[in-house]
Amino acid sequence: MKATWNGQTLAESDATIVVEGNHYFPRESLASEHFAASDKTTICSWKGEATYFRVRVGDAENRDAAWTYVDPKPAAAEIKDYVAFWRGVEVSE
Repeated sequence: MKATWNGQTLAESDATIVVEGNHYFPRESLASEHFAASDKTTICSWKGEATYFRVRVGDAENRDAAWTYVDPKPAAAEIKDYVAFWRGVEVSE
């Protein structure tokens, strides 16, 4: 699977995990130069607290376009250190 935005590959892996229709990419598959921590967090009742990243490609920024569960609840333990995308980031084979 590949995650792209603004013509740039953000992540690529054949080891994604699908949860609730979202492909979670292993953190090591990310092109880290395009990511910066955001101050946004949200809570999922069964996964725990999500933290977000800003995605930057050139001069374009996509705020809070990626998220991860640093310390997920036991039911979501498999996605620890995995990252998912939204806000216009295309995920495809």
